[in-house]
Order: sequence, then structure tokens, then C-alpha cells
Amino acid sequence: RGRRADRRAGIGRAVHRELEGPQLKGRLLVVDDERGIVIALKGLFTKEGYEVETAQSGEEALEQVKAGLFHVIITDLSMKGMSGLELLKQVRELDPACAVLMITAFGTQRIAVEAMKAGAEDYLPKPFDNDELRLKVRKVMETQLLKRAHSQLLEQVRLETGVFENMVGRSRAMMRVFETIDKVAPTDVTVLIRGESGTGKELVARAIHFRSPRARRPFIPVNCAAFSRELVESELFGHEKGAFTGAVARREGKFEAADGGTLFLDEIGDMALETQAKLLRVLQEQKFERIGGNQPLSVDVRIIAATNQDLEAMIAQGKFREDLYYRLKVVEIRVPPIRERREDVALMVQHFIAEACQRFSAPEKQLTPEAMRACVEAPWKGNARSLKAAIEQAVILSPGAEITAEDLFAGSEPDGDHASSPAPGASNHTSAAGEGIDPALTFRAAKEKFVGDWERDFFVRALRATGGNISRAAERTGMYRQSFQQKMRELGITLADIGLAPKGDGN
Repeated sequence: RGRRADRRAGIGRAVHRELEGPQLKGRLLVVDDERGIVIALKGLFTKEGYEVETAQSGEEALEQVKAGLFHVIITDLSMKGMSGLELLKQVRELDPACAVLMITAFGTQRIAVEAMKAGAEDYLPKPFDNDELRLKVRKVMETQLLKRAHSQLLEQVRLETGVFENMVGRSRAMMRVFETIDKVAPTDVTVLIRGESGTGKELVARAIHFRSPRARRPFIPVNCAAFSRELVESELFGHEKGAFTGAVARREGKFEAADGGTLFLDEIGDMALETQAKLLRVLQEQKFERIGGNQPLSVDVRIIAATNQDLEAMIAQGKFREDLYYRLKVVEIRVPPIRERREDVALMVQHFIAEACQRFSAPEKQLTPEAMRACVEAPWKGNARSLKAAIEQAVILSPGAEITAEDLFAGSEPDGDHASSPAPGASNHTSAAGEGIDPALTFRAAKEKFVGDWERDFFVRALRATGGNISRAAERTGMYRQSFQQKMRELGITLADIGLAPKGDGN
């Protein structure tokens, strides 16, 4: 008995040590239909330094949440009128950032587990220990205050740098995108993202997920254009063993993998009509069956879809279901192309240069004024994707700290496609790649010659950028020195042939 008493005393001292230290300030709402408990808990947490409000019903608590911000809510699970579980669900809709702690009576632990699944932070059974409750509230409040401080810091960084979840921009068009993301992220509504290829639709989807309460759960992207109808259904819903030829084992689909998180359906316009019908059912019922199975599976998945196609025209042509369209388009976000936000190009260039220099371990670089002007004026048909590719190429190939227009567009048009005409602002040189190809060649032979010419041009430029230093050229192109030399031999490149001399690195 003495040892047990000593152990309990030790645990008590440990709890009190946890509760010592500077008091945290935060807003707390106590909800219980027993007046005595409400008064006791208000006194307990007021002494802790919190600003405490009380309510004796779920309905009264909901009105207070609508009127002001609370960091933490402590609520009884079983109350007259609105239950604690129903209050939790409505609080999650009003303020998803608010943490809810449940107090449960004996025998209601099963319902408490349901509350945890619905988003409750934690629960305590009655009768509860005051010190344990204080400790739980302190830890949850700490987390809440840190989260809100972090969110404010991110907002400050975004305003100062123009960077929002790996997207760059201060234009009015992009600010609208960022504001919409902030509004829809805490909810569970389906979102349809529209925009041309390369505008960053997946970045928008990821930003919505990682700013949502689902952030700790999976984000699963699926490119609907990359699979046939049979394969995309297997990817989405999974299949049972023997469902079709080659189905040698049961396979979990993306819906199961994304349970509790977000499923991103890219290129939704390329989904077959039969698969669209199955997707609509999942959206309506949150249930599906694996291919070859008849057991309904329930999932909790948020759907975000994206397309660069005209879905309205596809509906008129009978190629896309109108009911699915309206299910997906609860909120629509349009990502603007570069030509509609040219004021963002300079910011994007700086961001991509910093990323590329870090990735390739290159010294700091910047565009010359002429190169920046050419960059802003370029059409960028591939949008941010082609701009980023051009910047990465320039960081690798530019010999000095300044990137010229010639480095930037090196043998390519600013839409990322190789061509023989000079890029805006670049000198009048043409790419060797693709020139002199006999139109009578087969496609395969022409392609091999084109790729071979491009590869040779790429390695020659990398060598010239480093003055013939193979070790540095290999490092800047992300290759091992031996692999770089092997490729030189395959392409028949020698330093002497391109007018360079060895630089003492073992050439």
C-alpha cells in the first residue's frame, strides 16, 4: 500500500509540474446543462488565465460561436435538446479551427468514439479529475494558439513575398484564387478547378487539402486521362481477385487509400461516361463496390476535380454528365494563365531561380534587364510549367551570375517547344536540334535524330558554360561525372571538337 501511495503521489507531482509555468491566454467555452458543473469549470479555468464563457445548452453555445471566436470548447455529450455530438458537427462547419473536448457519462464511450471520428479533439469520462482536465485543455490550447500564430505568420509571409502554398502572385486574379482557397479549405465541399495546362491546378488542390482539417490524412492524385475506362475504374474503386484477366489478387482503390483525406481527380473531362455514373454515386452516397465485388464499402473522402476542357460544351455533346458537373462544381476556382497576370512574372522568375539554384547547388543568379523584359513579354503557352522549365535550363547553362535571354530560351520558343526561330529578346541564333531532318524519314528515325541532336546540343552547352570542366558540368546537370563522360562518348563529343581545352579535372 505504501508503494502504491508513493506512486500515486509521484504521478500527482508530475501532473502538477506539467501544469506549472506561464499561464496561457485563450478563449474557452464551457457547455453543460448542469449549472453546478458550468460554474465549477468556469472558476477552474478562469484561475488558469483563460477568458471563459459558458452555455447551458447546445443551442445557446451555437449562438455564442456564431458571435465570436473560441479556441477550445468543452461540452457534455448528453444534453437536453441539441446533443454534444450535434453541436460538434455544427461547430466544425462554423469554425473548423476550433478544438472540441467531450465530457461523457459512464457507458457512452462508444458514442465518444463516434465524436472523435466526427472531429472531436479528445474526450473524458465522468467523473473526471480536475488536474487531468486542466492538463488536456492546456495542451489543446497550446496547439490551437500555435496553429493560429502559424497561420498569421504564413499570411504575413504571403503578403511580403507573394508566395502562397508554392504558388506565386500578387495580381488581383491570383489574390482571388488565394482568397477562395482560404474560404473553401476548412469546409468539405467539392471543388472544380479550371485552367489551361501548366497553370498550377494541382497546386491549388494541394493548397486546399493542406489548409483543411484533413491535412494529416492522405492527398491522393489520379490522372483520369492516363488510364483506359477499365483501368481507371480499377484505380479508383479497386478490384477483387479474379475480377478480370490479370487480377491475381484483391487490390485497394484510390477511394479507400484516400479515406479521411482528399482525392484529386485531374483531367476529369477525360473520364468515360460509365465511370462518371459510378463517381456520381460515390459523391451522393459515399459508398462503392470494388470491381467484381458486391460488398458496399463506405468512405469519407473529399473530392477535388480539375480540367482544362470546356465541360459545358461536352455536356451539350453528351460527353459529360450534367448531374455530375453540378455535383463537382459546388465551388469553382479558375486559375488564370500567365498572359492574364503578367505583373506576376518577375516574382515567379525570382522564385523559380531561387528553387533551381538550391536544387542544382548553383551560385545565386539573376536575369539581365533585357532577359526579364523578354520573359515578361513571352507568350508562355505552357504557362508556369514552361516558365519554370526555362528558368531551370538557364540556371544550368548560364556561365556566370547573370542569365541572358539567350541562356533563357536556348534554342527553344518560350512555350517550351523546340523551334528554329529565335526567342523574344534573344540573339539571332538557331537550334541545331531538328534542323536538316529529311522529311522522307520514318517518324521513328526522325525522332531519334531529333532527340540525338538535342542531347548533343545540351551537353555541348553545359561544357561551354563551365569552360570545359567536366566535373562541374556533370554537377550542374545533376549527373555523376562517370555518367556524363559516358554520354559524351555515346554522342561523340570531345573537348577538342568543340574548341575547349581540359581544365585539370582528369580529362
